[in-house]
Amino acid sequence: MSRSSRYFINNLKDFAPDQSIKIPIDAIKNQCLKYMQQISDQQTLSTKDCDGSLYVGLAGVSYAFYHLSQNPEFVKDRQDLLSKSWHYLQPALSHAEKGRNRRDSAFLLGSGGVYATAAAVMKALGREKECNEYVEKYAAMADGCMEGDYLGCGSDEILVGRAGYLAGILFLQRVLGKQVLPSQKIHMLCETIVDSGTKYSRQHHSNSPLMYAYHGTEYFGAAHGTSGIFQMLLCFPYYLDSNPTADKRLKESVDYLLSTQTKSGNFPSSADEVERPRKESSELVHWCHGAPGIVYLMAKAYQRWKEDKYLQSCLQCGEVTWTKGLLCKGPGICHGVAGSGYVFLLLHRLTGDALHLHRAIEFAKFMETEEFIRGARTPDMPLSLYEGIAGTMCFVADLLRPEQAHFPFSDVF
Repeated sequence: MSRSSRYFINNLKDFAPDQSIKIPIDAIKNQCLKYMQQISDQQTLSTKDCDGSLYVGLAGVSYAFYHLSQNPEFVKDRQDLLSKSWHYLQPALSHAEKGRNRRDSAFLLGSGGVYATAAAVMKALGREKECNEYVEKYAAMADGCMEGDYLGCGSDEILVGRAGYLAGILFLQRVLGKQVLPSQKIHMLCETIVDSGTKYSRQHHSNSPLMYAYHGTEYFGAAHGTSGIFQMLLCFPYYLDSNPTADKRLKESVDYLLSTQTKSGNFPSSADEVERPRKESSELVHWCHGAPGIVYLMAKAYQRWKEDKYLQSCLQCGEVTWTKGLLCKGPGICHGVAGSGYVFLLLHRLTGDALHLHRAIEFAKFMETEEFIRGARTPDMPLSLYEGIAGTMCFVADLLRPEQAHFPFSDVF
C-alpha cells in the first residue's frame, strides 16, 4: 500500500452487497489485550505524565481501562481493568488538586476531566461516597465557566472551554443516571455560549449567526471549533426547546457550516479556508479538524431537525474518511486511524448499514499490518487517549458492541 504525505492510499477491500458481516471477536480481543500490555509495560507515573488530563495525560489512560471494564466482552477482567484504571488515575488526581488556574474547569485538558473520570471509576468500584465527592468537585466548576471570555483566548470550545464542560456533564449524567448540575445552571451555560457566539458574529460580520474564535482563528472542527460547540448545544434539547431564538440561530449556523462542505465530503478547518481553500491533497481529514469530527454534529442535527441534508452530509463524511482516513499520524482518535474508524461506527448506528461496520473492522485490521506499523509516525504521547493507543484500544473494543459504540465523550444517541 502506498501513501500520500498525510494518509496511506486505501486499497482495502470494500463491502460487497451480498457480503455478510462477522465480527472477528477473538482477533479484536487479542488486539485489545496487546494494547493493554503495551500500556502496562511502558506507561510511567511521573508528574509530566499527568499533564494533558484526558487528552494526553494519565487521566485519559485511566478512562480507557474504565471504558473496557464496562464492555460485556471483558466481564471476566472487569475488576483488574478497574484496578488499573484507579492505578493510573491516582497520580492524575494528586496533580489536579495542585492546579489553581482559569483552566481548572477544562474537561479534556484540565482538572475537570480528571474529577469526572474519578466519579465514574468510583461508581464502578461501588465507592459511592467518593463518587459523590468528585461529582461535587466537578459541579462546583460551573460558576467559573459563566463569565464571558474567562480564558482570554476564546472560552467556548471543547478542549478547554464551556462546550467541553458540558461534555463532561453529559458523560456524568449517562454514567450516573441522574442530573449532576441543576437545570438552571445548564441553561445559563448554554445561554452564555449562544450569547458569546452571537456577539462575536456581529462584531466580525460573520456569515454564521453564531461564530467563535480560539486564539484569533475561527476554527470549524470538533476540537477547537464551531462544530464541537454546536454539537454540545444540540445535546441539551430542553434548552433549545425553551429558547426558539437560540434554536433558530443554531440551525442557521449549522446550515452555514454545512454549506462549506467540499465536493470531497470534507470541511475547511477554519473560516479562512472557505475563501482560500487548501489544495485537496493537503486537506485535514481528522477528528480535530475535518469531516471525522464534524460528522457528529451533522448526525445530531439530523436527529433534531429530521432533514435529509444532514444525513447526506454524514454519508459524505464517511466517504472522504474511507478514502483519506488511514492517517499517517498514527493510531489515535484525534488525528489517527482509530478516530477515522469511529466515523464508521457512528454511521452504522445511524443507518444500520453493514457497509459501515465492515469499514470500521477493516480500519482496525489495517493498524495491525506491517505497512502501518512501519510507515505510521509515532505520536508525541504514544500511549495516550487522544493521540495514542489508549484511544485505539477504546475503538477496537467498541467493535465488539457496535450498537453502543461511540467516540469518547461524544455519544450523540
